[in-house]
Amino acid sequence: MAGVKSSSHERLDVEATLTEVEKLQFDRAYRHASGLFYIEGVRNFVKAIDNGFDISAIVFSEKLLTAPLARKLVRRSRRAGVPCINVTPEQFRHVSHTERASGIGAIARQRWFNLDNISSQTGLCWVALQTVRSPGNLGTLIRTSEAVGGAGFIFIGASIDPFDPDVVRASMSSLFNQKFVRTNLSALRHWIRDRKISTIGASPDGMNDFHQFNYPSSTLVFLGEERQGLTPQQRDLCQHLVRIPMVGAVDSLNLAVAGSLLMYEIYKSKTSCIPIQS
Repeated sequence: MAGVKSSSHERLDVEATLTEVEKLQFDRAYRHASGLFYIEGVRNFVKAIDNGFDISAIVFSEKLLTAPLARKLVRRSRRAGVPCINVTPEQFRHVSHTERASGIGAIARQRWFNLDNISSQTGLCWVALQTVRSPGNLGTLIRTSEAVGGAGFIFIGASIDPFDPDVVRASMSSLFNQKFVRTNLSALRHWIRDRKISTIGASPDGMNDFHQFNYPSSTLVFLGEERQGLTPQQRDLCQHLVRIPMVGAVDSLNLAVAGSLLMYEIYKSKTSCIPIQS
């Protein structure tokens, strides 16, 4: 790659960097302790840079990386002092978990926000989750939230890891435009009370059809775990419960489907109030 050459020091760091990449992909405890995560692919790399994520190292393969914008960003990052590790196609494919290795990956710092410093007025809505069984479901919800202009996600407890590689992939780079908060039920209860935010839970026994509910301007949506639904503690924080009608034999919807339907209903409810400009 013109203008990007690996120094002898960088070549010595190849093995250590690839080892760290593998640990970040498979060891959640290491991700948590280091505060880092691994991203792969041109779209994710560009979005991370555009959204100001702190990049601690870039891993690229000169022979595999063909996207001009990504190559430009590698050169710019290297000039800014970011370690850029040039590896062989075989080395890159060894740590790649995509169908087609793009030749670009990066180790980035996780971005978290403090509950006290976020605004209940930001974006279309916030989504609160305590447990998610499938990383793919969480990635899809993150993707939907960005699509409708959602603010982000409030995770209750330590169960959920939005920087899991499977979540990052499923989010299709939407992760970089969303805010993430980790808190507990007590702190969240105080935040809801102090910010006067309306809380809505999705449940099959909800008293309100989600199509007919009048969604407030500041909304926090509670989504329960795939099999068990909302916990008693979550239900206690919900001022309203809405249901998604089902006329077939199924008794529940996939979490990502249910959450996406609800977010789009909130979007429809709020955008229908905006006058059309002539």
